[in-house]
Amino acid sequence: MALPLEDRLAITELIALHGHLVDEGELDRAAEVFTPDVEYDLTDFDQGTLTGLTQLTDAALALGAANSVAHHVTNVVIEELPDGRIRARSKGLGIRADGSCGSVTYVDTVVRVEAGWRIRRRRVEARRVPLNGAGQV
Repeated sequence: MALPLEDRLAITELIALHGHLVDEGELDRAAEVFTPDVEYDLTDFDQGTLTGLTQLTDAALALGAANSVAHHVTNVVIEELPDGRIRARSKGLGIRADGSCGSVTYVDTVVRVEAGWRIRRRRVEARRVPLNGAGQV
């Protein structure tokens, strides 16, 4: 059965909410976006995987002024997997205080819990090479 439009919209808004909460410093509201046992995979940045909301919040606070001042998300694609899970892929842009910008791809596993949709696992992939290296020598 196809995922209803209402659920697709709710998942898209969930992904967008993350940037608003982080940019406003409302880290105490992370449970509105992630499951309590979230796996936040930053291995592409040599930072391993953070597990749980406390580790996620502590890491953001430890990064301090090095955090981006603005997080933007776009190009959300939602896919239903055969086992019933939802995979959402999106593009993220982070604007730093000095005006520089970085790009990532978020690969999320989204699950429905009693309170609504939440991200159970997020892998953050760095975008460093055009075309992901295709056609380059």
